[in-house]
Amino acid sequence: MTDIVLAQAESINPGLAVIGYGLGAIGAGIGVGLIFASVIIGTARQPEAQGKLVGIAFTTFALVEVLALIGFVLFFLAS
Repeated sequence: MTDIVLAQAESINPGLAVIGYGLGAIGAGIGVGLIFASVIIGTARQPEAQGKLVGIAFTTFALVEVLALIGFVLFFLAS
């Protein structure tokens, strides 16, 4: 079973790995933009909720960026 997995991992084209990471980075960029756009809109609608919104925003920002970093690591493993 391990030999099959290693054989498949070695057959990945490095160009495909670059495209995959690029798509992952675009997804993370869109996610971060949506997160902070929602914070700005929420703060404009209800200014007293800014503290809670910013805390939630940075938590979700960290989660989105971790997914982008995992994609970066997988890019190096695939190439």
